Amino acid sequence: MNDIVAAERERAVDSSRPTAPKRMRLHAGLSTLADRLGVAIALIVLVVLFALVAPYFLTVVNLLDVARQISVTAILGAGLTFVIMTAGIDLSVGSAVGVTAFAAVSLTLNGAPAPLALAVALLAGFAVGLINGVLVAKLGLAAFIVTLAALTYLRGVTYVGTGGTTMFSTHLSYSVLGQGSILGIPVPIVVMAAVFAIGWYVLERTVFGRWVHAVGGNAEAARLAGIPVRRVLVTVYVISGLCAGIGGMLSSAKLQSAVPDLGTGYELSAIAAVVLGGTSLMGGRGSLIGTLVGAAIIGVLVNGLTLLDVSSFYQQIIQGVVIVMAVGLDRLRTRNAITEGV
Repeated sequence: MNDIVAAERERAVDSSRPTAPKRMRLHAGLSTLADRLGVAIALIVLVVLFALVAPYFLTVVNLLDVARQISVTAILGAGLTFVIMTAGIDLSVGSAVGVTAFAAVSLTLNGAPAPLALAVALLAGFAVGLINGVLVAKLGLAAFIVTLAALTYLRGVTYVGTGGTTMFSTHLSYSVLGQGSILGIPVPIVVMAAVFAIGWYVLERTVFGRWVHAVGGNAEAARLAGIPVRRVLVTVYVISGLCAGIGGMLSSAKLQSAVPDLGTGYELSAIAAVVLGGTSLMGGRGSLIGTLVGAAIIGVLVNGLTLLDVSSFYQQIIQGVVIVMAVGLDRLRTRNAITEGV
């Protein structure tokens, strides 16, 4: 009788223990939570630090300025989050900002209404993303090479189109997009919020979002499960291109011009924001909220250093160090994930 009771107790204990899949899911959930909390804590520490040494930092005017300054980087990061989650990369977004800005401003100079200029900028971004996506997904070319080439030829197109000089736009209704406000909130911030809200819903609440996670986790397994991997890959590059188009609109509207080198280096800041936010360069893991926090960290850092009169040359060095740290952090996360999986 005692043996039977003991056996029943042992079975009860075993059934209460989490199974291996449950433990793995718990580990993954806790790891993601730790990443997000870590990034949020880093942002809070930076804010507190700069608030102590630069009293003007925490004013509403300055915080709105920070949010406006990071809007383009964050929007580019939103598009890149989709790409990087599929284990891809898009180095062309900075040059795409320049070429879409040129397309929009050149139309306004020829008397086109602002809505048409905006539509053409989006169409140009869509075309850039579609070309990249087809070359990567359909032809099987390496994303790094394809988008690096796009970075080069798009910059060339911008220089040829502008003649190497700044093209100024006097279209007032177009400038509202970069300089106007809605209920006291700058339009670029409103646009950024809308992009992230839509992107978050797509990534976290739709079938396509689940496909993105699956393709990034294991593309071959996703294909065998019936997921249209190539179509997913093309779509994420199109999303990145559209975000670059939005970035080009906001940048050119703010400056009321198309500058030949507009967008140069934007891709590095956007990638740094994505990786700082917890998205893995190996694919399969990431979040748009994390990307937004990552962009905020970069924006707060730049703004705080500017308030402290730190030279822009030193700021570039510091931003470079941040990018290296972000990539190193991603490698550490990946190594830990592999160790936990084993």
